[in-house]
Amino acid sequence: MYISSDKVMMICDSCLKKRKNKKYITLLKKGWAIKVGSNYKMTYAVDIVFVIDATNSMTGLIETIKAHTINFYKDLVAKMTSKNKCIGALRIKLIIFRDYLADEKDALRMTRFYVLPAETKEFERAVNAIKVFGGGDDPEDGLEALAFAIRSNWSKECTKRRQIIVLWSDDAAHPLGFGKSSPYYPKTMAADFNELTRWWGDKDSEGSYMDFNSKRLILFTPKLYGWNEIRNNWDNVIYYESEIGEGLRDVNYDQIINAICNSI
Repeated sequence: MYISSDKVMMICDSCLKKRKNKKYITLLKKGWAIKVGSNYKMTYAVDIVFVIDATNSMTGLIETIKAHTINFYKDLVAKMTSKNKCIGALRIKLIIFRDYLADEKDALRMTRFYVLPAETKEFERAVNAIKVFGGGDDPEDGLEALAFAIRSNWSKECTKRRQIIVLWSDDAAHPLGFGKSSPYYPKTMAADFNELTRWWGDKDSEGSYMDFNSKRLILFTPKLYGWNEIRNNWDNVIYYESEIGEGLRDVNYDQIINAICNSI
């Protein structure tokens, strides 16, 4: 679960058995102490994907995320502990999006999953590398970024899992395929919103990329195209309205932490 000193990670016993020690042996070699806790009733393997609009207006939100990255794991665990819940394993990745037609090769950037707290420094470097620029017209290619998030390599560990996507944007999304004429547009992309909806899936779906009971989508977006369709039609969506074109200046760090914890 959490860190009682700089190099102690608490995990649940089921996580340790399922991983067969490989990742934890690596951590031990780096000087980490691994403690197994079996007395927690609600232990979760949590995967989080941050999907961030990195166009010009989003400076405020991105600076907020950068300022708190180093303490993100500690703050999340503290809030979870207050709710009598335990994080047995936590991984986090970033997807940064802009506009394929306007920004071409810089339209989308994606990291691997970072294991926290062991890879906090690597995660911090990835966050600090985000540059705010571009965007072209007002809508961006947020649905493509969301499609990549849905198809993440989600963890299968622990009895209880959470697969959480947190998406921030202060504008509408282009329809899927709007930027298809760009040579950098992904070849294996959902053809339209209906296909993306199938990728998200519902309780009766077969072949969706995420587990119905585990998945959560947290949207910080305006009530505009793309986000309206999602919040009105998809299951397991938690919605926070943002102002159009204001860079989510009204969203603070505590609200982000609370939104994630309340989704677990």
